[in-house]
Amino acid sequence: MRKISGVYGAPKQHWVGDGFPVRSLFSYQSLGAKNISPFLLLDYAGPVEFTPTTAHRGVGQHPHKGFETVTLVYQGEVEHRDSTGAGGVIGPGDVQWMTAGSGIVHQEFHSDAFARSGGQLHMVQLWVNLPAKDKSAPAGYQSITNQQIPVINLPQNAGTVSVVAGEYQQTKGPARTFTDINMWNVKLNAGGSTALNAPEGHNTLLVVVSGTVLINDQQIAREADLICFENHGGEITLEANNDAIVLLLSGEPINEPVVGHGPFVMNTKEEILQAIEDFNQGKMGMIA
Repeated sequence: MRKISGVYGAPKQHWVGDGFPVRSLFSYQSLGAKNISPFLLLDYAGPVEFTPTTAHRGVGQHPHKGFETVTLVYQGEVEHRDSTGAGGVIGPGDVQWMTAGSGIVHQEFHSDAFARSGGQLHMVQLWVNLPAKDKSAPAGYQSITNQQIPVINLPQNAGTVSVVAGEYQQTKGPARTFTDINMWNVKLNAGGSTALNAPEGHNTLLVVVSGTVLINDQQIAREADLICFENHGGEITLEANNDAIVLLLSGEPINEPVVGHGPFVMNTKEEILQAIEDFNQGKMGMIA
């Protein structure tokens, strides 16, 4: 089995804007960039019930540079707009994959329909680092619907694996990535069990989105727990106590310095200063 290297409970919740009550399950500051590369941060939002409103709940225009943001919705609806002119609404099972690259300005709000109706919001947002050679790539946006994501049925009615990025049992996910990454959304039925194999050498993380699971026959993990694994070894076994959802992330480490400042993640302090200057000069654009 691939050995567990760390188990982390969810930290205290904080608000991002007025629309996203999040718990930051990991970051390159808290766990060390080397240990989680190519991933940088994961915010777990909700689940929380919002009352109906006509107000715009969310986060207004803000910049990013040097990495990608990946938003996966489990409940509710999120609307994205950015300075490239891209945008869209995603609901349960959908993914927004935004490449900040050389610089972008974007905003994220509850969709108008979800704000008016109210309801439960439950989602995660992952930050994925870019290697130095791609930090100046053109900004871009991928809108990936639930219908575009292939689903593999697990044996013995244990559940399903949805392949957002990378490959699972010769089935490839639709997300275009700059480095070798797997993002698998695993739904387990109560009493279901399975074994997952991440590539040798990948940093591998498991987020419990909902429910309770037994990992490697030794570790019980519950909603919003993070499990980290050694980057070599064999399979990871999962057994669900009740209906459960887990998000498996694995990626080939980027062996480069990580220097971050708020919404910018680069390789040097000088590049951070340049990013701030570029934003202040309007080089990252505006949302029309």
